[in-house]
Amino acid sequence: MPVSCLVVGSLRALEARCDDAEFFSSWRDVDVVIVPTAAAFTSLEAASLACATPFSSRDARVESLMMKDRATTDDAYFVRRLREADVVVLSDGSPLHARSVWRSSPVGEAIAAARCLVAVGATASVLGTTMIDPRGGAPTTGLGYRDGLVITNSTTPEQLTRTRSLLDDALTLAVVGEDGSLDLHGATWRARGDVVTTRGPRVVTLD
Repeated sequence: MPVSCLVVGSLRALEARCDDAEFFSSWRDVDVVIVPTAAAFTSLEAASLACATPFSSRDARVESLMMKDRATTDDAYFVRRLREADVVVLSDGSPLHARSVWRSSPVGEAIAAARCLVAVGATASVLGTTMIDPRGGAPTTGLGYRDGLVITNSTTPEQLTRTRSLLDDALTLAVVGEDGSLDLHGATWRARGDVVTTRGPRVVTLD
């Protein structure tokens, strides 16, 4: 079963996974679309170039859609390209900004419908119905693009303790380190490398 979602803790982890045949056996002419919205407070261009490198060096076709704010989220070309793409890549950056831009928009719906969705770094937190607010570690509402886990990246031990104490014990929290990744096959998540999964205070494994 093909990977319908890949979460990576960093671009270094993405580079490593691009050589994994389970992700894509060949990248030649694969249509990759990059969405750098989360990097709006730093540089859309720099984030696009960084995310493009692992794919373009393997002969994939890469295009970046410069969506900075909600003014472009109903752009018909952007929506069409997201729906056509083999792989949609969400750059690292501010998950709260990404959520505010994509929520209840045509572009957001197209991202949710992507055949293969890749999320880099902190932006992966928006994928579930529940996300983690990076400002203090409290659970809040995500976008529900890919469910089954609550995803966050590594932070301070104190903030992780707070997050786990506030999160419903029935929910599984996945903390993805820089060299970690998560794959979604159908309804099943798998962890690789630097990933810690917990329910409440208990460390668990993904089934």
